[in-house]
Amino acid sequence: MSTDKGTIHGRLAALSLTGQVSHDKVRLLFGARQTGKTVLLNSLLSGRSSVLYNLQDSSLRRRFEADPAAFSREVEALPDDVRAVGVDEIQKVPRLLDEVQYLYDKQPQRFQFFLTGSSARKLRTQSANLLPGRCHIYNLFPVVREEEEGYQGRLCIAETRPDKPFPHRSLEELLLFGSLPGIRQEGPETAAATLHAYVETYLEEEIRREALVKDLGAFSSFIHLAALESGNQVNLSKLSVESGVPASTLNNFYQVLVDTFTGYRIASYGRPSRKRVLKTPRFLFFDLGVRNAAAQVPSDPGILGESGGRLLEQWVGQELVQRASMAGPGHSVSFWRTSSGAEVDWVWQAPGEDVPVEVKWTDRPQPGDARHVETFLSLHGDRASRGFVVCRAPRPQQLTAGTTAIPWFEL
Repeated sequence: MSTDKGTIHGRLAALSLTGQVSHDKVRLLFGARQTGKTVLLNSLLSGRSSVLYNLQDSSLRRRFEADPAAFSREVEALPDDVRAVGVDEIQKVPRLLDEVQYLYDKQPQRFQFFLTGSSARKLRTQSANLLPGRCHIYNLFPVVREEEEGYQGRLCIAETRPDKPFPHRSLEELLLFGSLPGIRQEGPETAAATLHAYVETYLEEEIRREALVKDLGAFSSFIHLAALESGNQVNLSKLSVESGVPASTLNNFYQVLVDTFTGYRIASYGRPSRKRVLKTPRFLFFDLGVRNAAAQVPSDPGILGESGGRLLEQWVGQELVQRASMAGPGHSVSFWRTSSGAEVDWVWQAPGEDVPVEVKWTDRPQPGDARHVETFLSLHGDRASRGFVVCRAPRPQQLTAGTTAIPWFEL
């Protein structure tokens, strides 16, 4: 899977990675496989005197595993004009983080460090040094709508648009094939095969090679079930019965997906109200194309007649979660569901307001589609004054005083 080097310059993550906010900090970029971390890292280092260590290179990885201090010795021997040092897939040799800290503390102004990783699990389980006070952490996701040409949305997070935006994609393409940068450049005839290979490669490389789980067969079965259940509240007891895997093991498997940035746990909306709220979190795959491949869903537009609403709901959730992470502290996404049956698919939580977002497959929204959004607004009027129904209508419509139906492309 390839990623266009011209287009990747427009990634919103690059705005912060190259900005003054992090100029004197180590920059650590996390993200799932094939979200464009390596290409972005190469583009950030291009045009400046730099050196890049790619730990996908097995000989380089083995050398630093045997002697991590060799990294510091090599970096200290670099010519004076080399100012930037990149390390790709830092989780493969976690002890290099100690060497980065040593070099940073010794000469804070000498180098700018750019590090990437596709799994936090190995770093977390090995108590790796994540450079407290010295590091700014960023996340790279599949392409979000704000990175597309012609974007004009209601919940934008960036003050500036990318200089080289990605081409606009149809809703059908987004729901069937997702938003990974490389997939966006493939035709339907090859995209499905590439996505299935992604799932297999992920299982082989990320799980077996990194020894993240002991029973790969059980994990493979879990991936299929978790993909089918994507977007739902997690029911470990149900999944345990269907898979024959203990609930405690399934919970660990879900954490593997979170640690490798291929899934998100979505918490229930936490502000108190008069209604009792269901608390079990939802789980969401990070990309619909990967989710569909893992669930073994055919890439046939015909499935949208039956599954379009559920896929659109997941796509909206992915968009909001990814934008919230990129927007920074104070932004998050939750869902709202009460024991009496009132529910809102997603709640965008920003420092100044909370915005309920309902998702409907319809292209002819009606005021009745806003009833749960209006219930939320009535209960949380101190934080929420507006809400949206995201649908397939061609233009916005004012459904009620507080709720606007918007086309999916205006999210």
